[in-house]
Amino acid sequence: MEVIFRRCAGLDVHKKTVTVCVRILDETGRLQKQTRTFGTTTGELEIMATWFVALEITHVAMESTGVFWKPIYNILEGRFELLLCNAQHVKRVPGRKTDVKDSEWLAQLLQHGLLRGSFVPERPLRDLRDLTRHRAQLVGEQTRAANRIHKVLEDANIKLGAVASDILGVSGRAILNAIVGGENDPKRLAGMAVGQLRKKIPDLEKALRGNLTEHHRFMLSTLLGQVDYLEGLIAKLSQRIAELTPTLPLEGDVLPFDEAVRLATTSPGFAETGAQNVLAEIGTDMKRFPTAAHLASWSGICPGNHQSAGKQRNGRARKGSRWLRRALVQAAWAASRTKNTYLSVQFWRLSRRRGRKRALVAVAHSLLVILYHMLERRQPYGDLGPMHFDELHPERLTRNLVRRLEALGHKVALEKIA
Repeated sequence: MEVIFRRCAGLDVHKKTVTVCVRILDETGRLQKQTRTFGTTTGELEIMATWFVALEITHVAMESTGVFWKPIYNILEGRFELLLCNAQHVKRVPGRKTDVKDSEWLAQLLQHGLLRGSFVPERPLRDLRDLTRHRAQLVGEQTRAANRIHKVLEDANIKLGAVASDILGVSGRAILNAIVGGENDPKRLAGMAVGQLRKKIPDLEKALRGNLTEHHRFMLSTLLGQVDYLEGLIAKLSQRIAELTPTLPLEGDVLPFDEAVRLATTSPGFAETGAQNVLAEIGTDMKRFPTAAHLASWSGICPGNHQSAGKQRNGRARKGSRWLRRALVQAAWAASRTKNTYLSVQFWRLSRRRGRKRALVAVAHSLLVILYHMLERRQPYGDLGPMHFDELHPERLTRNLVRRLEALGHKVALEKIA
């Protein structure tokens, strides 16, 4: 095979050690191969980097092993051309698997140009990604705490969740705090409702008649404290993200992050938080992806391709970023609940035939493609309208509707309006 890189290295990364194989092809065409093992402390990684510089190494490849690749990437970034590879894409032939063999295999694949690096954004965007991911985890913890509150209330025969849509809203918080404080009278508790919930006071009085004990009050007190604490952390992270986005350094003609967020929020389904979560994963520079299809394939939000003997075997989506998938599916669910939009019509058309889960993934794919084109063209969202699918093939739609009416026993005569 043709040699693409004359001086390269493959790294087999572990928690405490990293095994390095260096492959050098000199001017005479003779291959030189050296293998060494280093520790993963900063001092030993600096020694490894100095060794690479002495050997005039230009390209370095490693597997994305958990978070253990990050210390090495931090030391080598900016000094060499780094390729972070998916471990599933570089599996060697079974048998004789050792750390030395793995590093040699990586170096050999790299030297012949057979490796494809993963998308690793610049350090400021990686820091922003840590913040958005941490916020998403805290939101999940907050949801789990709210579900535990539901469980305690049900155990106490309190059916607050059957009447109030949000038990942690203004009315729900007031009622729960009163319960923790020792209030038992359903009428007094129901009288604390505000806004639209006051129309349901008779139902609230019935729902708040239960069998509360000190154990229930203690559990509710601890869970409400946990929710308050998580809300404070989420607000702190959101403030930090808002402070960080305008100061992100840009290289070349790249769309600023806060401007990209404003563009994304013009599309149905994207609020500011959801747009921040998605853009922290894909960045704002769409030149990294040749087309929207490449971005969808990288994210794992499009059908897979498994063809054999001329037959399509499986269309299961490949694995991508679970953080990006979660944010896109949440945005797709929000878009499906909008009225008179292209995306909501797409969701309900597909959900009738394929089910809601597949329809959500399809809308998430559409949202990602829309976001790609908005960032590439730097233009806000323009909706195609709820009648877009009907206008694609009006003759076919007319035939289908006539056929359905005739099946119901009607005689149909069509006349075009002048």
